[in-house]
Amino acid sequence: MANRDLIIKNTHRGLRYVDGKLTGVLEAGRYELPDQSGRRTRRPRVEIVLVDVRERELTIKGQEILTSDKVAVRVSILTQYRVVDAVAAIEKVAGYEDRLYSDVQLAARRSLASMTLEAILTNRTQLSEDILADLQEVASGYGVEILRADVKDIVFPGNLQDIMNRVLAAQRLAEAQLVEARTKAEKESIDARTRAETDRIAAESRAEAVRRGAEAEAAAVRIRAAAEVEALRLRSDNAASYAQHPALLRLQELESLATLSRNAQARIYIGFDKHASPAQGEQPAQGESEI
Repeated sequence: MANRDLIIKNTHRGLRYVDGKLTGVLEAGRYELPDQSGRRTRRPRVEIVLVDVRERELTIKGQEILTSDKVAVRVSILTQYRVVDAVAAIEKVAGYEDRLYSDVQLAARRSLASMTLEAILTNRTQLSEDILADLQEVASGYGVEILRADVKDIVFPGNLQDIMNRVLAAQRLAEAQLVEARTKAEKESIDARTRAETDRIAAESRAEAVRRGAEAEAAAVRIRAAAEVEALRLRSDNAASYAQHPALLRLQELESLATLSRNAQARIYIGFDKHASPAQGEQPAQGESEI
């Protein structure tokens, strides 16, 4: 009795049953199966069940579900999945596609029932993440891997849709005003800090200028005092020299007379008694000098 060929593509896996018992999983390739077209054959009955292992999509549309605050919404959910365990997908559930459909519905109901309408509107991503986590845990039990579970659409009752739109618009306006107020407050704070820093730098500059001025004045006073001390020392030394050497004093007198003689207006009186005083009421004429 001739055999027949079976070709399994890379997109599928084959479960090989012999007389109803699973004997193996066939990968992609070409296989020979016994011809069982005869009615009276006693050869084992071989059956191959093909399982698609490609990524596929499942879309559930218009599921009406109540939120935790008892608002009825309609949701559409897109699920992407693939079979990773062909044996579990075939043997653990009667139909893994139907089972997945039911599990997506239940996961969506559990997630929506735990969230308020406001939470759903403001955080749809969280809803999708909750459904995905729930599905992954359940579907792995029958050999299906959930790749993605997203809430595509959420439809609210007509009047509620308008109300929520207005609420969302008001929230966005309030958020924009809050951002503007924060920006203004930050700007004013920066300006205040800038002014304070400028005033501090100016005050430090003024204090430094005053300090340097005081140091310069003190240095000038020290220099003048040192000059006066030096002048007094020189005069003291000169006086001592004159006392020891009277001729030096006479020489100084002659130099002074030579200097005065160059002044045409000066009058010089020589030989008068040093203790004599001018006549009563008589004053030296302008430009006259007394020796």
